[in-house]
Amino acid sequence: MEKTIVITGGAGFIGSHLVRRLVNKYPNYQIINVDALTYAGNLQNLSDIENKPNYTFVKADIANEQEIEKLFDLHKIDGVIHLAAESHVDRSITDPMAFIRTNIVGTTILLNAVKKHWNGNFEGKRFYHISTDEVYGSLNSTSGQFTEETSYDPRSPYSASKASSDHLVRAYYHTYGLPIVISNCSNNYGPNQFPEKLIPLAINNIKNKKTIPIYGKGENIRDWLYVEDHAAAIDTIFHHAKIGETYNIGGNNEWKNIDLIRLLCKILDKKLVRNQGESEKLITFVKDRAGHDLRYAIDSSKLQHNLGWNPSLNFEEGLEKTVDWYLNNETWLNEIVSGNYQRYYEQQYGNR
Repeated sequence: MEKTIVITGGAGFIGSHLVRRLVNKYPNYQIINVDALTYAGNLQNLSDIENKPNYTFVKADIANEQEIEKLFDLHKIDGVIHLAAESHVDRSITDPMAFIRTNIVGTTILLNAVKKHWNGNFEGKRFYHISTDEVYGSLNSTSGQFTEETSYDPRSPYSASKASSDHLVRAYYHTYGLPIVISNCSNNYGPNQFPEKLIPLAINNIKNKKTIPIYGKGENIRDWLYVEDHAAAIDTIFHHAKIGETYNIGGNNEWKNIDLIRLLCKILDKKLVRNQGESEKLITFVKDRAGHDLRYAIDSSKLQHNLGWNPSLNFEEGLEKTVDWYLNNETWLNEIVSGNYQRYYEQQYGNR
């Protein structure tokens, strides 16, 4: 194999799309998927490539130093694409320590491992850290976008933990010369997303005629990007970015939460052969999230101009594909909702 690449969090939503892309696109790369198989990790996401000769799965926790040391002892690793993270804001509000452990301590353990094992021999090596637009804080509702020069202003334990990990990655670049790149991406959507997130949660609830909870008045604005476009951007950045640089990734596609849900209701009424407007009656406004950022918007012009990446799908097209996937994969969704997938992995790999 030409290169051995570790992808952390590769059984998760974004990670599984990236693993599939790289395994299929680069048969001369050995892709090692490292995932702890917590609630958001699901190897069913990768059942179509699990027997490929250039794919290996390793169950390991990035916050367990011994497990990461063993990984680097057993494999000559040329690159790390670091996606593993606790990422749900609501969970960070109720259990911030889990986010500190995985996002801060876990990232530091990985940085120490590559520093030790690469030992100053950085030729052909790269540590690519995947972050979020939430580290930048909140924009007002009318103007402006986050650029790579925007000051950090995290507002939740989740975004604060990601901001901390970003700072650590940059510190290892400046202090030790580690060959790093960072990207900060807007909200992703698409197949295989865990159904606690807004779009799959709404699809599942609409399908089952359950209420759709919307924080506050639904006025919060997010920039949405189809997950396969994000995977393509990661591929481009990993292979072509300048060491030490940061790139914003966004869909240039802002939607108020309430408008997004209304569009989903309209699409699903059509696909489920319901009267138009029927599913909108399921919308229920609930108490706003603590510290809820009003608006995120990404300026990805640096990535587009310097490396030639552009999103391939408009939002309506991507949303139609996403809805179709969830409607056609009820078994996957039911396994997630029931928790059966986790019980299987506990039996196969042991319960951590």
